[in-house]
Amino acid sequence: MLEDDNLFKHLFDQEEKLTDKQQKIVEAAIEMFAEKGYAATSTSQIAKKAGVAEGTIFRHYKTKKDLLLSIVSPTMAKMIAPFVIRDLNKVLDAKYDRYEDFLKALLLNRHEFLKDNMTAFRILIQEIPFHPELKEQFKEHIAEKVFEKLIRLVDLYKEKGQIIDLPTPAVVRFSATSIFGLLLVRYLFLPEADWNDEKEIEMTVEMVMKGIGKE
Repeated sequence: MLEDDNLFKHLFDQEEKLTDKQQKIVEAAIEMFAEKGYAATSTSQIAKKAGVAEGTIFRHYKTKKDLLLSIVSPTMAKMIAPFVIRDLNKVLDAKYDRYEDFLKALLLNRHEFLKDNMTAFRILIQEIPFHPELKEQFKEHIAEKVFEKLIRLVDLYKEKGQIIDLPTPAVVRFSATSIFGLLLVRYLFLPEADWNDEKEIEMTVEMVMKGIGKE
């Protein structure tokens, strides 16, 4: 599974401090946290999958929570956030004549990103709501930076007369939740459904524009 996830491949390429046993532990934990969730995964299961004694885990990590944080929290700032932001900036920094063109490009960008990084996405979505440390990392290094750019973009399209007179933060939240909602259902809740991705993206953009676009 990890060989298909660009974020974690990049992590292991960059991380020089991990011993061979640590890397096996981290790889096993990543796969099990993504598959079963943090709460449902025991250190004994991680040890078995990694092919090490359970005591080996506790020599490197005091608790299971420390293991989770060692995977996500330190790398959020130095690797995951820059990787996500850099990829997202391809759309945020581009110039589109219409807001609906921007939304479609943003959906396509996130669609491609998730196809290549589902393991990381599952862990972040499953665990951020339950761990304040991860929530703060995500807010500081990703959410706030993206939100600031979206505010500026929406103001630009409002000045062009393409968006109705609503508070800019409300337009950003409505647009973001529509996009994120589609991606959550598509990749996390119902990935096995018979999806026509192109049509779903077009319908989502159309519904957003009917809500906030000027006729």
